[in-house]
Amino acid sequence: MGVPHASGDLSSEMEVDAFRHLFPLRYFERHLSESIRPDARPLGRARDTTLALGAVASAHGSALAKIGSTTMLAAIKMEVMTPSTESPEEGCIAIDFHMPPICSPIVRPGRPAEAAPVISKQLSDTISSSGMINLKELSLVSGKAAWMAYLDIYCLDADGALFDAALLSAVAAFSHLQIPIVSLNDDGKIVLVSEEDEGAKLEKEPVNKEKRKLTLSSIPFSLTCILHKNYILADPTAEEESIMETLVTVVLDSSARLVSFYKPGGSVFAYTSAVQDCVALTRQRVKELQEILDEAISGMETD
Repeated sequence: MGVPHASGDLSSEMEVDAFRHLFPLRYFERHLSESIRPDARPLGRARDTTLALGAVASAHGSALAKIGSTTMLAAIKMEVMTPSTESPEEGCIAIDFHMPPICSPIVRPGRPAEAAPVISKQLSDTISSSGMINLKELSLVSGKAAWMAYLDIYCLDADGALFDAALLSAVAAFSHLQIPIVSLNDDGKIVLVSEEDEGAKLEKEPVNKEKRKLTLSSIPFSLTCILHKNYILADPTAEEESIMETLVTVVLDSSARLVSFYKPGGSVFAYTSAVQDCVALTRQRVKELQEILDEAISGMETD
């Protein structure tokens, strides 16, 4: 087998594979010089994206989101709590992001993934600052009872752009969420009404008489890009992220308002022109994701 020349074509599949593993950066830069990536995508195109609502039957709201091979399962469980004295008319949202060992070879059993708490914090900050959810909608009885929404997101396949897929699954799960019926028990406490009791006549008047959905506004969507030399790569795979380490994540809401801009280090400076290009790519991506979410919601309503 001959060694591939720097300027010549790689003659066989085995040589291509060997070159890719031995010289990954050179391999990618050959493709970038032709404005294409190894998976045949143009530099600014995201991977195929799908959404399935209601993926977890036992949850009050759930969704399965896939961006390429990156897969996230989000599930929401609602519980009644006593609101804080500082916000007596508001409920709360608690978000946990999980990366089990099955999601990636770099996640080891018994050792929490370093990225998990970082993404959990990003998700909490993004959903809070976007104003997507009015926490007053989670109130039941002022100062006495409110909803606590526990959102758990499980990464099933970590093939890059984890935050983008996690945020999409979270938004979709809240879009699918149905707030359950609650009533007062004999002790005067607010309790969930089970599905078996929903059709029966309750001894006490329910606090909320029917299941309802949250009113979502300013829904946030994100796009992660890689900055490498003069190139910008949208929606990177895990392999691309490991080779070209400068990442930028732009979050815009459904009205194209900037929610957040996140750049966790990296050797490439985020010049104004590069940031503007990333924001422009994100605007385009927001339109795509909004259409995908709307189609998934329409599909659930039809069913």
